Amino acid sequence: MTGTADGLAALESRIGHAFRDRTRLLEALTHRSFAHEHPGARDNEALAFLGDAVLALVVAEQLCAAAPEAPVGVLTPRRAALVSGPSLARWSEALGLGGQLRLGRGEQQTGGGGKESVLATAFEALLGAVYLEAGLAGARRMVASVALW
Repeated sequence: MTGTADGLAALESRIGHAFRDRTRLLEALTHRSFAHEHPGARDNEALAFLGDAVLALVVAEQLCAAAPEAPVGVLTPRRAALVSGPSLARWSEALGLGGQLRLGRGEQQTGGGGKESVLATAFEALLGAVYLEAGLAGARRMVASVALW
């Protein structure tokens, strides 16, 4: 876990959104293991739930715009591949999320900041947090900052 002010500012720059509420950003970066060890800290799972839905919409918009005549049978597997754990983990790595995550001691010791599932959840949570502050426009910017269409 880094979470330094400089690291957070650099992350905000990479995603194209400066948080008005830094606690929301910290929540997006907080794994449940950290929250378990720090009573009162909120983990990122609710934000990840929201971010998952936002991501599905943003990716669907992009796919429809890129291939407006493509049948659903082609678009659906493309979307599934783009929102899969491995893709989200790569996007997280591109943003440098692993080094910013707030992890519990055990998760740190087992390399949690590099685990695909942890990185994927963190990406979704960060997207959910951006959506809450900046709406769909902010979410689209964040996805565009890392996604390869």
